[in-house]
Amino acid sequence: MRVVRIVVTGATGFLGGHLCRHLHHLGHEVIGLGRDAAKGAALKIDGIGFHALDLSQPGPGLSLPPVDAFIHAAALSSNWGPRKAFQAANVTGTQNALALSDRLGADRFVFISSPSVYFRFRDQLDQNENDPLPPPVNAYAESKQQAEALVRAHPNAVIIRPRGLYGRGDTTLLPRLVRAAKDGALPLLRHGDAVTDLTHVDDVVGGITCALMSRATGTYNISGGAPQTIKSIIEQTCGHAGITPRFTGIPVGLALFAARTAELLARLTPGQPEPIFTTYSVGVMAYSQTLDLTAARRGLGYAPQIDFANGLRRTFA
Repeated sequence: MRVVRIVVTGATGFLGGHLCRHLHHLGHEVIGLGRDAAKGAALKIDGIGFHALDLSQPGPGLSLPPVDAFIHAAALSSNWGPRKAFQAANVTGTQNALALSDRLGADRFVFISSPSVYFRFRDQLDQNENDPLPPPVNAYAESKQQAEALVRAHPNAVIIRPRGLYGRGDTTLLPRLVRAAKDGALPLLRHGDAVTDLTHVDDVVGGITCALMSRATGTYNISGGAPQTIKSIIEQTCGHAGITPRFTGIPVGLALFAARTAELLARLTPGQPEPIFTTYSVGVMAYSQTLDLTAARRGLGYAPQIDFANGLRRTFA
């Protein structure tokens, strides 16, 4: 597929910014859409077009030229928050993105989803894209399942489910872990032996680029392809941050009870602040979840390039 002009939503986010700059470097004309005007100005300095736009809100029509492809990376991504916020950002936002893509005549629509749609409170290894999805674990996973259904009904669309993004510029996954390690002992569930996939942002960008250039449709897992134990992830990350982590073993049942109590108290508090930990975050720490990459390798030609050790070096450089 020959791509010349590409729209990227969520261009001022962690993944969207990396994606815009990569596609621009490849020689494509990139039009970024996002809510952060300051980060949008930085994209413009790098030669990337930018328009401030919140796809979840009704507004005046955006005047853009026809495009070849549309990548929808904008989302509210969190394991906590009011359901209506996730519905607006991730369901209504996807509806509006699909409508805008059609209006601009895009031949290709790439949607960035999440493996949270697979999540169950049990070990799940080598999850396949065709596995039946469980009831959503939280409002975020619910909104992503609903958005995927909208995208699957659209022609020439592909869904990407990247697992555990990290890299330079991330403000959530590894930075939160480092802050928690500085604050005190980290809870260790099931001895920290649960395994999970992490994916460097450059590998995710590579997977999206493969999806963009291929003619394949459907849903594809993307990950680094080399699962790590939770304890190993913590120890390696803290080592790069110059911290010696301390651990305290906690039974999973007790941790889930404490998380449910914290969530209940948060819901009763004005503004519903995010609890220090949620049932979902406890589940992620306690249970293994890895992704089968067979479909992405065969259908998209995707192969992970950055192992965790190298990814950490890039992140902390």
